[in-house]
Amino acid sequence: MDKMNYDVWRELFETHCLTFGVLGHLNGTSAPTPPTETTWKERDDLVKMWIYGTITDSLVETILKPKATACELWMSLENQFRDNKENRALQLENDLRTLTIGDLSVHEYCRKLKSLSDLLANVDAPISDRALVMHCLNGLNDKFDGIHNVIRHRNPFPTFAITRSMLQAEEDRLKQQLRTTVTQTSTASSPTVLYAGNTSTSTSSLHHNNNARGHNHKHRGGRSGGRSTRGGRGGGRSYYSGPPSGSYPGYGYPPWHYGPP
Repeated sequence: MDKMNYDVWRELFETHCLTFGVLGHLNGTSAPTPPTETTWKERDDLVKMWIYGTITDSLVETILKPKATACELWMSLENQFRDNKENRALQLENDLRTLTIGDLSVHEYCRKLKSLSDLLANVDAPISDRALVMHCLNGLNDKFDGIHNVIRHRNPFPTFAITRSMLQAEEDRLKQQLRTTVTQTSTASSPTVLYAGNTSTSTSSLHHNNNARGHNHKHRGGRSGGRSTRGGRGGGRSYYSGPPSGSYPGYGYPPWHYGPP
């Protein structure tokens, strides 16, 4: 009752009975005669066991009736799902109008639309294929705007099957476009490219800063030499003469302004 899958089950069950030649036990066209009464009863009980074995326990308790025929059980089960048709039709029509694709795939979205359409047909409120296509288009989001206009203005107006195929093709195209964009973005922002670009800039900047520091320290060293003649303390100070041999170009050890203790 919760899954609303009675019509799918019914179709499969009738096909099964037709294959084994006992469909008349469901629709009441088969009746026993004195010569075939025993065989007919055995087949009818077999169909009853098929019914009991393929429905939920709660439904078994609802339709179970002693000495009932397979046809009586079949009709009782049908009434469980097809009573109150008007109310169910209104609810299904509302579900169909308000269904949107959201985060669903095109396949899942169209499957739900088709399921609601089939349920409406089962409660004697079928909708046309054209109306189903319009419901499908109305529930699409902005990313399908292009194909939405193509389908709406196509002549002749496409069937639901063609509409589904066109939407699936558009979904595949959008996915491919997204993968291409992501790949290009990843390539443009790879760590190797960033490292190469920043190294050149950093090296140039460091050379400039290092030269400036060397010049400043030489200037301060000259002043220190002057102070050393006055106080005798300047002899412990020296200016920075550049990076030591073997150091990485552009980097140097910071100047040490203080003499030994």
